[in-house]
Amino acid sequence: MKKLTDQIRVFMGQAGEVAEDAKGLFFFDQKTATFTDLTGVRLLRCAVDTVRQLYRGMVRPEVLAIFEGKPGMVDFAGYRFHASRVGRDSGYMYKLQNSDLGLILLIKNFNVKPDSIGSHLKIEVSPHALDDRSPERLQDQLDFLASNVLQHVEQNQCAVHIALDFQGWTPPADFVARLHCKAQAERRRDGVNSFGWAESSAIYGRGQSFLFGSAGGVQLALYNKSLQAKSIDKLDYMESVWRRKDNPGDADDSFNYDPESPVWRLELRYHHSVVQQFSEGSCSVRSGDFINTTSFAELIPHLDGLWRYGLQNFKLLSRPGVYDPFWTLVRDDVRVESELDSLLDQTQYKRHYKTARGFSGKSIDIVMGGLVSLLARSRVDAKKGFKAIRQLPVWPTIKEHYAARGMTNGDVLKLITERLEERVVRFGMAV
Repeated sequence: MKKLTDQIRVFMGQAGEVAEDAKGLFFFDQKTATFTDLTGVRLLRCAVDTVRQLYRGMVRPEVLAIFEGKPGMVDFAGYRFHASRVGRDSGYMYKLQNSDLGLILLIKNFNVKPDSIGSHLKIEVSPHALDDRSPERLQDQLDFLASNVLQHVEQNQCAVHIALDFQGWTPPADFVARLHCKAQAERRRDGVNSFGWAESSAIYGRGQSFLFGSAGGVQLALYNKSLQAKSIDKLDYMESVWRRKDNPGDADDSFNYDPESPVWRLELRYHHSVVQQFSEGSCSVRSGDFINTTSFAELIPHLDGLWRYGLQNFKLLSRPGVYDPFWTLVRDDVRVESELDSLLDQTQYKRHYKTARGFSGKSIDIVMGGLVSLLARSRVDAKKGFKAIRQLPVWPTIKEHYAARGMTNGDVLKLITERLEERVVRFGMAV
């Protein structure tokens, strides 16, 4: 694959002098002999917007007793929560919610018995809770609540969303065509959709929202944050956040919020399994030790690394082989707000993919054979059958097995199609 390059960054002085500058806001494309001016871009804020901390352990019997009655208010661990059941799609059975604290506790994994050790707790943290507490204080609170929900409790990784709010740049009409990534899922949202911790919905016009990637991996979202914040009545709060860097007396206007201009948000969403891959595959360039993070607080120094990785995984190009100037700017100049020093320059970031080395994969072939037989018996075609198989909790393992053999999702679908046809031809539908 051809290596991607950046346009040349230059500084233009008031007297007309032009000089190459690694921090310049003018970009020059040598092939087309054109300049792109990004001096009007305002980088308002880059910070963690959402955290989901997972824990393993056994559910305490007294916690399960909370949900035996009707949904309602309960006292738990020194706080007031609203207790209720939740839908199976969440993966959990029960929920404790306190929106004032900005915390939702999802309890009792549907697929694991409560008296067995498993991933029985996920705590979702709202943006305002992240804004109000230091990472250490927040982690202490999450760990405290976890110890009240579970016995034999241990941290079990976290998921994070990192969001950049900016003004002065709007996605072009051909944004989708020029955004390149390995992810197969892509959606352009033009109607009613949900965003944010509160899952409030809003109506947007065309080209106001884009989403790339799968929820179980790394996603990139781009949307009009001003419209979204207004739709859920959070615009006043967000404007107070965007004004924190305002300094009207400073000649540099790059961080001053303009209330007359829309704010866009570029957001990278990391599933906890991806964060775990970084934890196992990334190491210190000094000691060689793997970072081995399991909690949000431990992940803080590595947020810049995740941000940089995301903008290398998703690539906005100005033309084939060349990054769009805006992508270069936000990839290289943006740093995630943090109370701890970044370890970006001291860490080699790499995802560790567990492979099937030492494992023949025979059990997977047996399972796939059985599934194909069931599809034939149920008269389900290959495409619908493949969609159903991808919803299974064991699909990541199946996918990993075939990926190790150099097979894509399309190859797996072709394999299922061929095996399904063979079953029907050789044995008929009643197999």
